[in-house]
Amino acid sequence: MPYREDGKETRKRILDAACEVFAEKGYQSAKVADICHRAGANIASVNYYFGDKAALYIEAWQETFKKCSSPLLPVDPDTPPDDQLRAYIHSLMEDFANEGAQGQFTRLYLTELAHPTGLIHDLWHDLIQPKRRVLLDIIRKIAGREGPDEAILFCEMSVISQCRTLLTVRRNDLEYLLGQPLSPDLIKRLAEHITRFSLAGIKAIGGKDSA
Repeated sequence: MPYREDGKETRKRILDAACEVFAEKGYQSAKVADICHRAGANIASVNYYFGDKAALYIEAWQETFKKCSSPLLPVDPDTPPDDQLRAYIHSLMEDFANEGAQGQFTRLYLTELAHPTGLIHDLWHDLIQPKRRVLLDIIRKIAGREGPDEAILFCEMSVISQCRTLLTVRRNDLEYLLGQPLSPDLIKRLAEHITRFSLAGIKAIGGKDSA
């Protein structure tokens, strides 16, 4: 549907506000009235531009994902798998620590995991699965194992769970546990530790020397 320039601006304000409110409160607790108040728009605008709250939620997912940076993978196919995993983990940790669009998306992601809406099943498959396949392929190369393999899936869960520490542990608690402020340099060192720890585990699963 074509919109006038002022209509495009209103639509964008509503979508930006929806990304913020859904990330803060989750789908169930978010109110259309709160979104419209933050966007400076009337409630009828949501129905006009998006149809309903459910459609707005789906588009908010698409919008926040679009703004996120993807894991930085080496473009050289000859890059060793160990370095591919290092690039993936370092980029993922930087994304999780980001308080901008990436932070919004990860909060949406976690609230959807905790309280599934059933609204984004297809979207989840389209957006999340390609990233999963990249990591699973790297892990398979490191472990030297091909095809469907439960051990590879467990390794993927271990890697992602370590990286999610930045999201699941409160910042003050994390700084207390680490004994220092959570700076970009500390996040890089933590990412390197997770990389080395994960490489050792994956190679042990694959029966390789992890030294």
